[in-house]
Amino acid sequence: MAQTEITPAVQNDPAPYPNATTTDTGVPMEEPKRRNPLIMIVLALILLGGAYYGWTRYQYAKAHESTDDAQVEGDVYPILPRVGGPVLEVKVEDNQPVKKGDVLVTLDAADYQQRVNAAEAALAAAQAQVAAARAGVATASANVRSAQTSIGVSEANQAKLQKDLKRSTFLRKQDIIPQSEYDAVQANLRATSAQRATASEQVGVARQQVAAAQQQIAVAQAVVKQRQADLDNAKLQLSYTTIVAPGNGVVSKKNVQPGQVVAPGQQLMGLVASEKTWVIANFKETQLEDMKVGQPVKLEVDAYPHEDFQGHIASLSAATGARFALLPPDNASGNFVKVTQRIPVKIELDKIDPEHPLRAGMSVNATVQVK
Repeated sequence: MAQTEITPAVQNDPAPYPNATTTDTGVPMEEPKRRNPLIMIVLALILLGGAYYGWTRYQYAKAHESTDDAQVEGDVYPILPRVGGPVLEVKVEDNQPVKKGDVLVTLDAADYQQRVNAAEAALAAAQAQVAAARAGVATASANVRSAQTSIGVSEANQAKLQKDLKRSTFLRKQDIIPQSEYDAVQANLRATSAQRATASEQVGVARQQVAAAQQQIAVAQAVVKQRQADLDNAKLQLSYTTIVAPGNGVVSKKNVQPGQVVAPGQQLMGLVASEKTWVIANFKETQLEDMKVGQPVKLEVDAYPHEDFQGHIASLSAATGARFALLPPDNASGNFVKVTQRIPVKIELDKIDPEHPLRAGMSVNATVQVK
């Protein structure tokens, strides 16, 4: 039976780690690694840079209010005919620039021209009635003068016959003239008196005729004014058959063709004004505390991501956008959920950049410097 050789236990030899420390059990401890100071400096710089960036962003946020709920706005003229009829010619195309007064559409004017002709004829007839009434006044005035002359003649004859009657009465008492001659003088005096009375009545009748003729003139002149108004209206309706541009702009959404019969008020096209545009930015009500008219605004348009536009606040709306909704919210009924409201703010551009035109409806980011 072989004997097992017993190997003596090996003692821990600290010789290979002369600088290492040992634990109570004699196990050596690893020496801690030395950190690179450059890494510490970089980390410190990063922390300082982040803190500075955060501080500057905080200061910027305190002095500015921004929103992306903003759009470019501009005047859009609806082109509507004021009279109806067939379309003769359409002189523009979609997206065509036009100037104020340029002809856009012409309608068939035959019916309206006939109305003008009829109104001119009616006016001429009314003017003829005025002339006839004035002639009637002249005739009646002449009759007045003639009757007044007859009165004068009758009065002169009456005065002469009254003298003759006195003389004849004296001569008759002296029996110088016969009774027949005396009776003849009396008869002539009575006839002359009757003629004077008739002439006086004729003067009254003639004066009434003058008054009536003057009234006819007034009526005829009123008719002339009415006929003139009818003529002016007919000419105005005729002018409406030529539809012109109300301002400078660009034609949009043309919806009319030659031969089409259009009705008054039917939209034929739109005209987007090119002279002036502005921005409507809807800020939250919590952003308006320091916002005032005249404050500068930086505008970033999505269509021109590398361009900044400068403007200023022109006005702030007197009501929230919800107040102008078709169905305004009624907070008095049902459960109330508080929603932050938005106030429309009108922003005008400081200058127009012709190389980067702003078109109505473009999306905008608006930033207002409030401090």
